[in-house]
Amino acid sequence: MSKRLLQSERNAELLIDVLRSLVAEHAFNLHDFVVMPDHIHLLLTVGEGMTIEKAMQLVKGRFSHRLKRELGYAGEVWQRGFSEAQVLGPSKMAVYQKYIANNPVRAGLVQSSSEYRYCFESLARRKAAAEELKEPNPT
Repeated sequence: MSKRLLQSERNAELLIDVLRSLVAEHAFNLHDFVVMPDHIHLLLTVGEGMTIEKAMQLVKGRFSHRLKRELGYAGEVWQRGFSEAQVLGPSKMAVYQKYIANNPVRAGLVQSSSEYRYCFESLARRKAAAEELKEPNPT
């Protein structure tokens, strides 16, 4: 992604919604992510019958389609290709999760990774808060 398309709240939230829908459809398991102003980091596991290439095609294609249909964006959205790394074992998983979480800090967007809104941790906090609002108050 050459432009900073993801710096706007609506575009970043749209991409998060795309990720959420693909997880709900069991396209892949999403362990962590961060949406940066001009790129994303995803930590995911693909299942049987799915490749990393197909998973990325789904993410990029669905986001591009929705950005054009819902928000009227007419330009190119993604650069060709993507980078990938295989994560072998829990210790490597922790290394990549730390890298992903600290990306907004390294970019100077926030002082602490917990402050950044467009990441897995923030989504989990918002989901938990919404669940708390739904629970009846036991008295």
